[in-house]
Amino acid sequence: MPSVRTTLKWLLAVAPAFTVALPANDRIQARQASSSSAASSAAAAATSVAAAPAAPAAGGGLSDVDILQFALTAEHLESTFYKMGFAKFPASDFQALGLSDSQIKTLTNVGQTEATHVTTLLSAISATGTKPVEPCEYNFDAALADAKTMVATARVLEAVGVSAYLGAAPLVNSSDVLSAAASILTVEARHQAFIRVASGAEPVPAAFDTALGPTAVFTLAAQFIKSCPEGSNLAITPFPAINLQNAAAAVPGQNLKLADAAQPAGAQFCAFVAPGGNQFAQLNGGSCTVPQGLQGEVYMMITKSQSIADTEVLAGPSVIQPS
Repeated sequence: MPSVRTTLKWLLAVAPAFTVALPANDRIQARQASSSSAASSAAAAATSVAAAPAAPAAGGGLSDVDILQFALTAEHLESTFYKMGFAKFPASDFQALGLSDSQIKTLTNVGQTEATHVTTLLSAISATGTKPVEPCEYNFDAALADAKTMVATARVLEAVGVSAYLGAAPLVNSSDVLSAAASILTVEARHQAFIRVASGAEPVPAAFDTALGPTAVFTLAAQFIKSCPEGSNLAITPFPAINLQNAAAAVPGQNLKLADAAQPAGAQFCAFVAPGGNQFAQLNGGSCTVPQGLQGEVYMMITKSQSIADTEVLAGPSVIQPS
């Protein structure tokens, strides 16, 4: 993925309320990321980025080269996810879900696109004189339990990718990096629309997409990372997972209950990060009500205040899919 500090897209889970937690010793030491191409124009933009001196660190403390490395970390994960899934499940498994031969081919092409992003980023980062991050060791056991789960996970994965690019865009200094990232963002959005259709959902559930910050994105991806090679870790600590008594009730109008009303300590609100703006529901006795009007993929967090700044987030995000 092009750079936009794209802490990119990362699959999530396949369940309506999906949360992630990474062991404390498993954190990624910052390395950089960018997303490069999806087409020749993106590749050209990545080449321009490589030829230019590294821009100073952006607001999040990451330079544009760091962003490229972060993007590559995500692309490695996504590419491996699709590669393992297609190696495990024959076309007949997807046909059994109701997918046509044409849809199966398109789904396969989604995976091939992610692999192309990896090779492009490898070249762009190497051209700066920086060693690209290597693939990590992943655990996709739950995400690849069967073909249906794979498609459901891919749907969330691509949604998070779009959100990651949007959230990272303001942090990029280089116009070349931003241009390369934008060329990937549009492809990710097409991936998401296609997979929503293949899942029987509305391809365009809302008039806007949702931006998500790097820590939140990494939290969603962390459950899939078992360990990374020396020097290929990112210095990002994921938020704790949200523990709910009734995760299946994470739909508009329903009352959600924390597994322990006293945890996390200091919790005051359930935050719902969604297209069109964030909504907050007061936590009373460890319970909150999911707001009406939510569409598409929505990110739920537990916060100390009506803010989703990293300093205010106590747990999450989890992903809910009201439509």
